[in-house]
Amino acid sequence: MALDPSFVGRTYPPTDPYEVGREKIREFAEAIGDTNPAYTDTEAAKALGHLDVIAPPTFVFAITFKAAGTVVRDPQLGLDYNRVVHGDQKFAYTRPVRAGDRLTVTSTIEAVKTMAGNDIIDIRGDVHDEAGEHVVTAFTKLVARAAKEG
Repeated sequence: MALDPSFVGRTYPPTDPYEVGREKIREFAEAIGDTNPAYTDTEAAKALGHLDVIAPPTFVFAITFKAAGTVVRDPQLGLDYNRVVHGDQKFAYTRPVRAGDRLTVTSTIEAVKTMAGNDIIDIRGDVHDEAGEHVVTAFTKLVARAAKEG
């Protein structure tokens, strides 16, 4: 069943704040094999003009993808998550994510389409800090593969 295109533009409530910790940043940098000292050493980050250690660019994926789950689980949307694959991911930063940030994510459905029987949904996750300032926007494309006939 094709997704309802009338959902384009629907915005979901912001998530609870996620507090970014130095240790989480360090663990993430280590997991992806990025040895940039700005991710693990406060003094190195400050030498680059940051207030504290910063997170690698893909760090916010975990919180924006979790927020996109609210969209995915919306029963009115009718997305069959058992058939979903992650199609694409992009980030547009205003500033780096820093240790100590308390971030919320507001998810909006940007596009819904069907191609070759596959449902494709684009979700924008706007990330703001505790002061309401924009930090980054994540663009997530999910593809629900066509159900097999038979």
